[in-house]
Amino acid sequence: MIRIQNLTLQRGPQRLLEDAELTLHAGQKAGLIGANGAGKSSLFALLRGELTPDAGACDLPPDWRIAHMRQEVDTLERIAVDYVLDGDQRLRAIQQDLAAAEAAHDGTALARLHAELDAADGYTADARARKLLAGLGFSNAQMDLPVGDFSGGWRMRLNLAQALMCPSDLLLLDEPTNHLDLDAIIWLEDWLKGYPGTLLLISHDRDFLDAVVDHIAHVDQRKLVLYRGGYTAFERARAERLAQQQQAYDKQQARRAHMEKYIARFKAQATKARQAQSRIKALERMEEISAAHVDSPFEFVFREAQKLSSPLLDISEGRLGYGSKVILEKVKLQLTPGARIGLLGPNGAGKSTLIKNLAGELEPLAGTLRRGENLEVGYFAQHQLDSLDGKASPLLHLQRLAPAEREQTLKDFLGGFDFRGARLDEPVLNFSGGEKARLALALIAWGRPNLLLLDEPTNHLDLEMRLALTMALQEFSGAVLVVSHDRHLLKSTTDDFLLVANGKIEAFDGDLDDYARWLVDYRQRNAPTTAPSAGGERNDKKAQRQAAAALRQQLAPHKREAERLESALGKVHEELARIEARLADSALYEAARKDELRDLLARQAVLKGEEGKLEDDWMVALELLENLQAELEALAS
Repeated sequence: MIRIQNLTLQRGPQRLLEDAELTLHAGQKAGLIGANGAGKSSLFALLRGELTPDAGACDLPPDWRIAHMRQEVDTLERIAVDYVLDGDQRLRAIQQDLAAAEAAHDGTALARLHAELDAADGYTADARARKLLAGLGFSNAQMDLPVGDFSGGWRMRLNLAQALMCPSDLLLLDEPTNHLDLDAIIWLEDWLKGYPGTLLLISHDRDFLDAVVDHIAHVDQRKLVLYRGGYTAFERARAERLAQQQQAYDKQQARRAHMEKYIARFKAQATKARQAQSRIKALERMEEISAAHVDSPFEFVFREAQKLSSPLLDISEGRLGYGSKVILEKVKLQLTPGARIGLLGPNGAGKSTLIKNLAGELEPLAGTLRRGENLEVGYFAQHQLDSLDGKASPLLHLQRLAPAEREQTLKDFLGGFDFRGARLDEPVLNFSGGEKARLALALIAWGRPNLLLLDEPTNHLDLEMRLALTMALQEFSGAVLVVSHDRHLLKSTTDDFLLVANGKIEAFDGDLDDYARWLVDYRQRNAPTTAPSAGGERNDKKAQRQAAAALRQQLAPHKREAERLESALGKVHEELARIEARLADSALYEAARKDELRDLLARQAVLKGEEGKLEDDWMVALELLENLQAELEALAS
């Protein structure tokens, strides 16, 4: 297990964690969330051994293998599939030793190393690496290209594949969905659900967290608070926790005010001085409860357009693409005020091509595209972040759009995007990706658009900013067409879906769950059909046997845990039965036995609480056990 006790972690002058506590058991999957700069990435560095605690302890089993998603790429000449295979360092070491043994004609070493290669699943490694790359959106041709041929976002996908390739007991993923489209995210969810080790995941994608994790670790006010369930369960539990905290705070403030009033009134009177002094000491001993707060730093709206056209934009018989390359044919689309459309489709099918044509960055190769007389487009795409003036501040960017506007009005508007104080006048050159995305959205919101074309607007945005964007889009009265991997944003802000696939655009009659099923069918239809060799069949059977053995190994501790919980629950039931039998005795309610009655009722309440928790844990353990047994039966069949 991972055990963090009384942990204090500091980076420079900033204290990130103080007396923090956290316990994660083997096999648990936890989402690590908190405000930007709260210390999430530093905690990952601590777990990897790159940082040491300033106080307290962070303990992991010494034999655990740790895999993590790197944020940099340092081997540009390496072929993509080889770069992914480098994630399995033991495999690479065996292969190097094999090459040396072959060069030395050392038969004994060759026999031993081939056995080690077999044990490390080395004969299926290339196929497994290619399967990972395919799931993350790489074509067969791309898998054999040098890493340097890929853009920054695709290099991050390679880093993710490399981390997944590494055999591990603990997997640390920092924002793995940032550079993925919806197709790749759905594939990654399924992969992580089947991951047998312990997972710690930093993500701002609430639907992804709900699908993958069974706990949420929240970094809040330099503490770590663990909640059971996914992000939705965390939101509910935290709301209840904050409500209780606020009640306790209000009660303490009332008590404090009463004591301070007493002290002020009587501390000068000799007859009351002792009582006043005791209240002063009680005030000093009183543990300070902080007021509950979940205030978001973001609050903004898209300013309303002063004029509208209907339709805003109309394309018919459109042929869209680049140069001589046609991507979409016979495109017919009309956007009117109030339209709310989400674009779905596999990677590379033409979603961004469509948006660029609608935004005017590309012109149709054929067909007609009519723009309304009063059309005002607000276009957001990731490449636009690079077009921001690195030497200009957020305030200067907005002043260039509104030179006649009062400075305070512009500052107030930018404050809704959390640009305040000195940050208003700092050049954006060293801003993070999230800050640049917020500024780009602020410039769009100021421009009074009546059509929003949004291509992955939530990349780099944290949970609170995503919520603010969702609320602003819900209030926006113009038309919205959006491509996003954030399913919560799509579900909350769109009314209809268009499917972009196979060179055409058509209405998608279904929800995002239906789309996930459509994707599975699409991948199966487009998967290469090659007959497996006899060697491949042997490898498959061997892989099945190894998977079955691994599952049986997992079953034993889970079975023991389920039996332990069942036994503990049985003991609680027995003690509760004894207490309830005693409580049924009418003589117990006589005045002389009131202390005994009080103790029994208190013990009954404690046991009821234990009973509820044990039942929950037991049901979770049984469900996990049943799932593992079902997987084992499926492999055997």
